[in-house]
Amino acid sequence: MSHIIRGVRNEDWARIKEIRLDALRDPVAPVAFLETYEQAAARPDEFWQDRAAGAAEGIAARQFVAEAADGRWLGTVSVLVERPGKRGALEGDVVEVAQTHIVGVFVRPEARGSGLAQELFRAALEWSWSLAEPRIQRVRLFVHEDNARAAAMYEKAGFKRSGVALPVPGDATRREIELAVHRG
Repeated sequence: MSHIIRGVRNEDWARIKEIRLDALRDPVAPVAFLETYEQAAARPDEFWQDRAAGAAEGIAARQFVAEAADGRWLGTVSVLVERPGKRGALEGDVVEVAQTHIVGVFVRPEARGSGLAQELFRAALEWSWSLAEPRIQRVRLFVHEDNARAAAMYEKAGFKRSGVALPVPGDATRREIELAVHRG
């Protein structure tokens, strides 16, 4: 499978929307994402244009895609910069150190098991460690307790359970488990 890993550009906004909607149609979407297909599909084009601009700028966020030789996007990962003292992504989550947060991980079914996810994680980690301000101390992500396949993939990429488990938004009986990689 021939592909390149690259950062998104401003003009990619419609493709960013397309791959996000495809991800939200995936059978594991309910335990993989905190947004529904209906919520994302209802967002105006301006939302997607703003998302593309922010992810292309690479200051507060960066999005990477795996693009096949024919131009088709095979997978994506986004990275958000989090600064100490700010509220994190989930209820009860407070950011204690300069870190990045990996979100929106998706690989199309036909590319799963090919090593593509590991390449996307490598790009996300390299970008995180390259930031001068803030100097990133750790990279983290959350995985739903029922998403064993994703947890195994993250652990294969070097992420380790941090001991933090927070309630899933909208379902306090379930948990999102934090995994992290620390600056070496």
